Amino acid sequence: MRFIATTILLLASTVAFAQDADLVLRGGKIVTVDADFQIVDAMAIRSGRIVDVGTEAEIGSNIGPETRVVDLDGKMVLPGLIDSHVHPSSASMFEADHEIPPMDSIADVLEYIRRRAEVVPKGEWINVSQVFITRLSEQRYPTRSELDSAAPEHPVLFRTGPDGSANSLGLTENGIDKAFAAKHPNHVMVDPATGEPTGLLRQSSAVFKSKPAPSTKNLTESERDDRLVMLLEDYGRWGITGIIDRNCSDSARSQYGRLLKSNRLQIRVRLSRSLNPRGDLTEIEQKLDAIVSDPYFVKPDPRLGVIGVKVFEDGGMLTGSAFFNQPWGISTIYGIEDPRYRGMQYIDAHRIEALVRACVKRDLAFTAHCQGDAAVDTLVGAYEKVNQEIPVGPTRSTLTHSSFMTPKAIAGVAKLGIGVDLQPAWLYLDARTLVAQFGEERLKYFIPLRSLFDAGVMAGGGSDHMQKIGSLRSVNPYNPFLGMWVAATRTANLHDQPIHPEQALTREEMIRFYTINNAWLMRNETETGSLEVGKRADFIVIDTDLLTCSDDQIRETKVDSTWLDGEKIFQQHSID
Repeated sequence: MRFIATTILLLASTVAFAQDADLVLRGGKIVTVDADFQIVDAMAIRSGRIVDVGTEAEIGSNIGPETRVVDLDGKMVLPGLIDSHVHPSSASMFEADHEIPPMDSIADVLEYIRRRAEVVPKGEWINVSQVFITRLSEQRYPTRSELDSAAPEHPVLFRTGPDGSANSLGLTENGIDKAFAAKHPNHVMVDPATGEPTGLLRQSSAVFKSKPAPSTKNLTESERDDRLVMLLEDYGRWGITGIIDRNCSDSARSQYGRLLKSNRLQIRVRLSRSLNPRGDLTEIEQKLDAIVSDPYFVKPDPRLGVIGVKVFEDGGMLTGSAFFNQPWGISTIYGIEDPRYRGMQYIDAHRIEALVRACVKRDLAFTAHCQGDAAVDTLVGAYEKVNQEIPVGPTRSTLTHSSFMTPKAIAGVAKLGIGVDLQPAWLYLDARTLVAQFGEERLKYFIPLRSLFDAGVMAGGGSDHMQKIGSLRSVNPYNPFLGMWVAATRTANLHDQPIHPEQALTREEMIRFYTINNAWLMRNETETGSLEVGKRADFIVIDTDLLTCSDDQIRETKVDSTWLDGEKIFQQHSID
């Protein structure tokens, strides 16, 4: 009997010990971001998942002899932050050859080109990429003659978004002269007096090709992977535990797969695969069939999954080619001479509808880059037509950017259950130029966060990070606390007043904007995005109480530690 009793006691002890938490956090302000937005002071984690949240007294029963206990000392805990729009694979490669200095003026651009001309062999290309004219002090493109003066013996392309400007040698190498310009008036801008190309190009890739630097092409696969890991680690430094790669190429898809298999993918990644919308629709559907056969679409890994595809419907609001309902207006900033010019629509309404239908049939989340309100209206109209046949909302299809919207479009996406992926830092960096071009009234529904939240639209915050490693030196900045600050204050750089402050979010909403809403866009809200029992233990500890701090303190927030599946992937300061 003594043997049996001892055995039962040992079994009971083993069962009790098995229920002990691996990790307990206590003594903090843990923001759950659940439906009620509860705030608790303790949380227990076992096997990478949250097993209990509540008061310290309630969580105490989860602590056993092997439990690691972290005393938060009053610090705030949030769910791991998510960026709904990044381009990590290409961004990580941008400075592989040499460091790119910040460029705040035309003089900075020309000085950079001159320095490159000293080291790049004559006749080889010099590319300046994604230096947005809205962020240059002169608020304009460098001219053909200015680029000539900086590098007369090198072809040069200054590319900003889909548009750009080139020097004389660059135009010559692409066969762009007066006759070519006359045949391509939508792409090649000309001097109205002479008909000669000014160097300014709309949707430059349609008529213009440059070549990358040889050193970038020659990096090994291992070196490329190392650079991507370096960038993803920096995301973790800023509390980002999940991302959506919007426009993932075949090579980037393979790269993520390699990192996952080698246990180097310390972040959750969901992929919107790049899709060429032109050409035969049958061939496009074959491409879609290949995407839905991807194992990471069929059964996503917790760290890697495919959610859908992305196309480009119009040009850029920062570059002068977004597609608007009203004309842009004559502009020295954007080099616009035609008072009727409304921007560029790359895909017509009929093709957009066909693409949406093909994706929804396959349960693919469709999204399109659409900056201007006319482009947004076109995509919403396509969703509405397809929705009459097949429900679109369950696919988690979205609008990407949708920087300028209309009340009709907002109501449309709310009714359909369509998500919206926005970049608030653009308001901070670029609104002064947009106000100068359009005036305050036309920006009433520019990044209209309040209107979207009030309508019940699932809107998520992103950065459109394109280049460089570094949360604030990057193009565009991926610091999520900068994004939160802009969402809450509508502050614009070098502009006296907030931009339509009635569109600002509350503190609670700005947190949802970068957590649970983006988890929904990732098709992952049952696993991440909030700190609830059963969910994965992705969370961050920060040095600022974002619910009570001053407005300016939001953007200064630092991350003490970042955790993925209950394991620490970044630590700034010791907290235990």
